[in-house]
Amino acid sequence: MPLYFEDIEVGLTRDCGSLTVTEEEILEFGERYDPQPFHTDPEAAAESAYGGLIASGWQTCALTARLLVTNYLNDTASAGGRGIDDLRWRQPVGPGDTLSVEAEVVAKRPARDPAIGETDVEVTTTNGDGETVLSMTALGLVERRDSE
Repeated sequence: MPLYFEDIEVGLTRDCGSLTVTEEEILEFGERYDPQPFHTDPEAAAESAYGGLIASGWQTCALTARLLVTNYLNDTASAGGRGIDDLRWRQPVGPGDTLSVEAEVVAKRPARDPAIGETDVEVTTTNGDGETVLSMTALGLVERRDSE
């Protein structure tokens, strides 16, 4: 049974799990979506300010979304999203880094449409050393059980 808007309380926190990023994934994503040399060429990346290959920030965002959806949003009566506020890439992500995602509901309010409500969810992605690599506020839409 999914969590409806009425079931979600401000302060709800969810551990969304973790995954490990591989060099192959970084290279494939970089080639396809963000072909900067520090995402696509290990030799060029070694000469960059990062000193080695790093994942695109957009890849870090996509991996964060995967964990958020799989381990939180799929447990809710999600009606999609309104966007993202305050997206920040705090640290580079490299091959072998294990990313962990935590989500906390920081605000909720009725939407104009009485069938849904709005949630603001602070999302933090950390690496295996506990350093924050990504932070953002996900702006969600959640179905209401009672739309009256």
